[in-house]
Amino acid sequence: MDRIDKFLSTSTEETVQTGRTSKTGGKKNLNKRKTTSVPVADIVEESNGKKKRIFANPESNKAISVSAKTTKKTKTANKNKEAIEFLLNAKDEVEKTHKRAGVSKSGLKVIFLGGVGEIGKNITALEYGDDILLIDCGLAFPGEDMPGVDLVIPDFTYLKENASKVKGIVITHGHEDHIGSLPYLLKDLKVPVYGSKLTLTLLDNKLREHKITGIKQNVVKPRNQIKLGCFSVEFVKVNHSIAGAFALSITTPAGIVFHTGDFKIDYTPIDGEKIDLPRIAEIGEKGVTLLMCESTNVERPGYTMSEKSVGEKLEKIFIEHATRRLFVATFSSNIYRIQQIIDLAIKYDRKVAVVGRSMINNIDAGMKIGEFKFDKDVFVDIEKIASLEDKNVIVLSTGSQGEPTSALSRLSSGEFSRVEIGENDTVIFSSTPIPGNENMVNKVINNLYKKGAIVIHDNVHTSGHACQEELKTIHSLIRPKYFIPVHGEYRHLKEHCLLAESLGMDKYNMIIPEIGTVVEITKNAMVKRGTVPAGEQLVDGLGIGDVGSVVLRDRKLLSEDGLVIVVIGVSSITGELTTDPYMITRGFVYNTEADELTEEAKQILLDTLATIDLKEDHEWNELRNQIRKPLRNFFYKKTKRNPMILPIIFRV
Repeated sequence: MDRIDKFLSTSTEETVQTGRTSKTGGKKNLNKRKTTSVPVADIVEESNGKKKRIFANPESNKAISVSAKTTKKTKTANKNKEAIEFLLNAKDEVEKTHKRAGVSKSGLKVIFLGGVGEIGKNITALEYGDDILLIDCGLAFPGEDMPGVDLVIPDFTYLKENASKVKGIVITHGHEDHIGSLPYLLKDLKVPVYGSKLTLTLLDNKLREHKITGIKQNVVKPRNQIKLGCFSVEFVKVNHSIAGAFALSITTPAGIVFHTGDFKIDYTPIDGEKIDLPRIAEIGEKGVTLLMCESTNVERPGYTMSEKSVGEKLEKIFIEHATRRLFVATFSSNIYRIQQIIDLAIKYDRKVAVVGRSMINNIDAGMKIGEFKFDKDVFVDIEKIASLEDKNVIVLSTGSQGEPTSALSRLSSGEFSRVEIGENDTVIFSSTPIPGNENMVNKVINNLYKKGAIVIHDNVHTSGHACQEELKTIHSLIRPKYFIPVHGEYRHLKEHCLLAESLGMDKYNMIIPEIGTVVEITKNAMVKRGTVPAGEQLVDGLGIGDVGSVVLRDRKLLSEDGLVIVVIGVSSITGELTTDPYMITRGFVYNTEADELTEEAKQILLDTLATIDLKEDHEWNELRNQIRKPLRNFFYKKTKRNPMILPIIFRV
């Protein structure tokens, strides 16, 4: 469309200069021609054999020359005019098609780079013209199908390609699935970041750890408004399992976009600050074009329990286990939970020992900005708890998700040298396993039981996400024209659309996006507009994005069926073997079985090598494959396993 406009503009300029069209832009009747009487001429043959018309009147000779040029110009002008009319018609057709689809050159693009069709890795971009606003930038943790991978972050290709358009990043709250990928993005994009005091304190720790400087961090408070390019953003207070959580009301040229972030409606919050429902209702009265609402707990009926109710359950456990040493595992970012646990420790005269790097860092961050309200004297070093009575100790630990390297996992397996779990210990899991982590959590619980501890892992937690009735409240207050569910797997997004439909929302005004989906919104329509490069990048140690599907496949193969290394020495002169082939197995068969199996495998190998002329120069990959194939068949026949076979061939 832009190319058509450019061509038409250029063509119009050219025709005005040459006089081929009216300067007023009026159209000529191409069928109307001016007739002129031509005088009689004599035909004269020139010396070169060519014939020429000669008029008696010399002025006529000049006129015919001008007339020929004029005719040529007219034909060219007619062709240009026809081309322009064709392009004008084409442009009209394109505009009509766009109008029918509701697409406009000035539409708002909502670009989903993560957080849809999955739990975690939340990141959404709003683009209008030459301005991009980024909402959150989180990570996800690797599943069991990603051995050796540390973190999963979004693919930032589109943002890097459009770096000049990115005006800033607004953060809803400080959980890892919303801020965890920021250090990896901010290495390349030096743009301002906006969030609550706690959110930016947690982010600052990450940036210092990654040695990233020069990022402008701007603290905002509830109902503050900021301007980023063509976007105006208001931060709205909501309740969540971490302090400083916001919803976002974003005014765009296409209308208001309301993004809930992660939230729940808590009428008895620990900090006394309730969700700002009156302001949300006011925004709804203005008229909201698009609502993007989280979907994590959409399958749960009713309301999410208040955080205060967890404190009541914890206090009951403190009383019932008054003579025992207590261990509590919870999310290190759950500031309200940590506050309640430490308040109970003070009330029941227990010293608090903290283990786990993230727990220590988050408590330090909370104390630095005044989010925690207790004295430092309540803490004791983990190495000194042996000198205290069990009834006067509580250990606050990470590892509520059974992470293998966490403090609680090492405690359960006896690998934590400074503390030993015993029969007078009670371990409390103040959390719920994230889907996919159940097996790891169960393993830790079993190990704790084996050590004689009492383990409490049911009903000592409440979610930070809204259930069905709370979601209905937000929909009823906002009453959006269009709706896109976010923050959930596909089934969550689908259920959320059904919930919205039950409240009277038109199903044709809802879209379930996928990662990479671009949705364009105008005042008349909401349509899908293709995709952008998106997906995931795997972080493994210092490597980012260098672990792909092939590497993961090899790792899984090694973890499942093991490795067989085949070492072959060949004479570069005669092509004969310099020594017998040598085989090393790892993770494939037990040592007692390996000797007999490898001897048989060596014979298979020798038979194979006898059919190959090793004196000739071979393409190495082809030669390795010739060696692998018979060995792979042999090993599978004998063991029903497919170990990775790694031939090493060297010439002497």
